[in-house]
Amino acid sequence: MKISILLPLKENFSPIYPGAVSLFINDTLKLSKYKKNTIVYGSTNFKEKFKLKYKNINIKKSFFKSQNRSYAEQFIKLEKKRKSDLIEIHNRPSYLNYLIKSLENRNYILYFHNDPLTMNGSRSLSERIFLLKHCFKIIFNSNWSKRKFLEDMKNDHVNSEKLIVINQSAKKCKVNLKSKKNIITFVGKLNKSKGYDIFGNAIIKVLNKHNNWSSIVVGDEPRDKLQFNHKKLNNMGFLNHNEVLNIYKKSSIAVICSRWEEPFGRTSLEAAANGCAVIISDRGGLKETITNGVILKKLNQKNLFNEIEILIRNNKKRTNLQKLSLKNFYLTHSYVSKLIDNVRDQRFSIAKKFNLKKNISLRILHVTNFNERHDGRLFFNTGRRINNGFIRQGNSVLEFSDRDIQKNYKSYSDLSGSKSLNEKLKKTCYNFKPDLIVLGHADLISPDMLGELKSEYPYLRIAQWFLDPLNIKGPDFIKNKKRILDKSKFLDTNFITTSPEVLNFLPKNVNNFFIPNPTDPSIETLNNFNKNCTNDVFFALSHGVHRGSLKYRGSDDREKFIKKLINVSKDIKYDIFGLDNVQPIWADQYFKTISNSKMGLNLSRGAPIKYYSSDRITQIAGNGLVTLIDEKTGYRDFFNDNEMVFYSSINDLSEKISKISRDDKLRRSIAKKGKVKYTKYFNSNLVANFIINKTFDINNKIKYLWHDK
Repeated sequence: MKISILLPLKENFSPIYPGAVSLFINDTLKLSKYKKNTIVYGSTNFKEKFKLKYKNINIKKSFFKSQNRSYAEQFIKLEKKRKSDLIEIHNRPSYLNYLIKSLENRNYILYFHNDPLTMNGSRSLSERIFLLKHCFKIIFNSNWSKRKFLEDMKNDHVNSEKLIVINQSAKKCKVNLKSKKNIITFVGKLNKSKGYDIFGNAIIKVLNKHNNWSSIVVGDEPRDKLQFNHKKLNNMGFLNHNEVLNIYKKSSIAVICSRWEEPFGRTSLEAAANGCAVIISDRGGLKETITNGVILKKLNQKNLFNEIEILIRNNKKRTNLQKLSLKNFYLTHSYVSKLIDNVRDQRFSIAKKFNLKKNISLRILHVTNFNERHDGRLFFNTGRRINNGFIRQGNSVLEFSDRDIQKNYKSYSDLSGSKSLNEKLKKTCYNFKPDLIVLGHADLISPDMLGELKSEYPYLRIAQWFLDPLNIKGPDFIKNKKRILDKSKFLDTNFITTSPEVLNFLPKNVNNFFIPNPTDPSIETLNNFNKNCTNDVFFALSHGVHRGSLKYRGSDDREKFIKKLINVSKDIKYDIFGLDNVQPIWADQYFKTISNSKMGLNLSRGAPIKYYSSDRITQIAGNGLVTLIDEKTGYRDFFNDNEMVFYSSINDLSEKISKISRDDKLRRSIAKKGKVKYTKYFNSNLVANFIINKTFDINNKIKYLWHDK
């Protein structure tokens, strides 16, 4: 995997006068497992560079084009040849505008080393939302910088998975605290922003009072003429990085008293890593640079003098801070380099996030039609059964009723409601952070939206269940085929109620599995085998589901079958709904009606195909009726003749119905055995468990009757 790192223009990637960004990249990249595959791009005038793979970008000055734009365009030319998998931009959010317009199929990580609200490309809210949309991750050097980025931003604009805080690092040195000298150190620009005027006035008073203490100042500032003179104050000007670290090693106290909001503060970090007792101002992200130290709540000369005075006089407190600074320091180059590599891993390796062999609760976003707008009439559906199974497995499940949302969000600007639906899905993921999205007939969810979510959440798995017939000789074949293939590019698994073995169009990039229509103990509560029933055979056509009344249409092969069956049967009492102007029944009325029948006809539209059945089989078998089913469905693979009644023709079915209607003992026996087996092996708990296990590729000891025959 190839990585390109783009430095800010004029950032010196050299051990001679290096910038903070260059130090950070050098210190972490040289320890990275991606070091060999990474090239750093910059514009450095010094001949000596850090010893990493580096490409210098030379640009010419132009009156017609900004240098930053020319710099970005030169990088784009190089990148088009290299074709990196990941581009990391440091401290220049404005570069992203140029890059995304010219480079396709790239992933971007943006690093902020300064206050985002002070930088071109991230000052405005719209610019920051743009960055969130186009960056794989945004890394901040402090929580303070992250909070600035989020200023005035609504939660529904924020995918918090994208925002990461990775502090700068320092080398943790082996320091003999007994060799520390009575030295108070100030390192940084010698200006008022860094609080050098406050330090200078305070340190003169300290040195006048304590003859056995001295001070070292490292830094320069040609624009700010702040000069403080004392025989024990040594102003050393600019020094290279190693020389600064050596000064920290022998210093007892380090002062970082910035007035401005420091995004992080490398000087205080390095002072702590070298065992100094550190005094910092309460500004920006400075507090995040130390684990133990003195924080000036009120920044002025008097307070700084008092805190230095306390540390000089209280040897025990000073020594204790030095020890704790070393002991608790953790932001080493190695530690921070691993954090950065972990982010890169998410883009490249997509490592497993969960060990689901242990009982770990998943966050599952279940997207299907929960029929809220139908006032409970369609509550008892397969989506609800599967949902119950997910919950009983100990998962946190958020129901996302796509059809209800789509209906409620229709507007003149979004006539179908699908645009609002997909935006709501994205915002819901931002807040809920699902580990698994399960789609059930969620036709209005856009494949592009799933692709966007997959890109933003590398660990996210997406599964789909589909209940409708997929037989080429069945109803709506072309439409149903298109529906199940629509999102294939972004699915991990498909779960269908037809055997995948007999379907030659299923996508090869997706794992396809058969699932039975599950029963649920909270829904299938009847035990008809325990009671006397008035009717022999129950059957209900399901067309007109969402309108709640019979939907008149052309001929239905099931209507023809039923009428022939009635004609060849004698003295059989049928209870038929959904044809001959008899309206369909739903919800509680359905259960009250089915409770008075001995047998249920499991008849689906179209020619029988291996394992396919509508969800009426759960209502029949699960409620203790004798299940009458075509033997060409292949259900003999799961049930024997003592548990279900298989028929080969209308005449065969008529004879078996007549036999069972006359032999109530036989009816009760078959119905009971059928229910016991169906509810034991084809229940919602097992189906939900199967969906999770196959989607996350988990091998466990659970055997599934429909899969492990």
